[in-house]
Amino acid sequence: MYAVQAQRAGGPEVLEYVEVDDPTPGEGEVLVDVKATGINFIDTYRRSGVYPMQFPHIPGTEGAGVVSQVGEGVTSVQVGDRVAWHDAFGSYAQKVAVKADMLVPVPEDIDFDTAAAILLQGLTAHYLVTGSHRIEPGQTALVHAAAGGVGLLLTQLITHMGGTVIGTVSTEEKAQLAREAGAQHVFLYGEGVDIAQTVRDLTDGEGVHVVYDGVGKDTFDASLDSLRVRGSLVVFGGASGQVPPFDVQRLNSAGGVFLSRPSLQWFVRTPEELRERSEDLFTGLKEGWLKFRVGATFPLEEAADAHRALEGRKTTGKVVLKA
Repeated sequence: MYAVQAQRAGGPEVLEYVEVDDPTPGEGEVLVDVKATGINFIDTYRRSGVYPMQFPHIPGTEGAGVVSQVGEGVTSVQVGDRVAWHDAFGSYAQKVAVKADMLVPVPEDIDFDTAAAILLQGLTAHYLVTGSHRIEPGQTALVHAAAGGVGLLLTQLITHMGGTVIGTVSTEEKAQLAREAGAQHVFLYGEGVDIAQTVRDLTDGEGVHVVYDGVGKDTFDASLDSLRVRGSLVVFGGASGQVPPFDVQRLNSAGGVFLSRPSLQWFVRTPEELRERSEDLFTGLKEGWLKFRVGATFPLEEAADAHRALEGRKTTGKVVLKA
């Protein structure tokens, strides 16, 4: 088969389209003919050496395709099944071996590009609004980076569940995207903007029930100050850096608030939970209340160009490789 390998740590130029041996599915695994692969920023961190990796390696963890071979002990899927995954290393390839427990079925009316692209961001948004802090009708949420991949999905899910979204964004163009996704209030953050005061002005001084914060260090203080009494701050990422150590007494003085730092792995611990969450996403897509856009597609052999476009901020929406 052909695959894309990162030959060494470096820029997009280290990605080479090469011929390699087909993977062999082990016990509990299946071999999948890859139809589409989702590109995530973490792929660029692994390629560049920001995250330590062995070289050469085949990047990518997210994709969709058709089962072509079933390993020993696998009964949950069959040859010919349409499947998708969010956590299988080596997905920039024509074939990949995936643990059967990590696969989700893809309905016939969901195309492979969408299935390959939505899972990681979609599952993250789903656990945030159902597991970390479950949105109840009438609640108000502050969503940072509301026009990002997770942010747009979060906004739609919160709105669908009866909540109100206040979104922060960096440009007016992104503000429009957040509004189209259902955000009731959107404002630009940056120098001179008091996020917490703006939020309190929008909530009659009460603050929000929950803040979903994937930015981390730069927004943490403002997020904490934006909460109402007994509100919840969910820090699920650190785009600006990790939150430094702090005095937990601040949670008391902020109004007896709750703080959590979750990640997806703790909310898809069983195949059943993984499939339930993915089914909710696919149902939303089929019913039309959940919108998801693949922003650009590249042939597998042009993975280096796809990375350049992603890192150069030349794309909107998810970027997908076509095997």
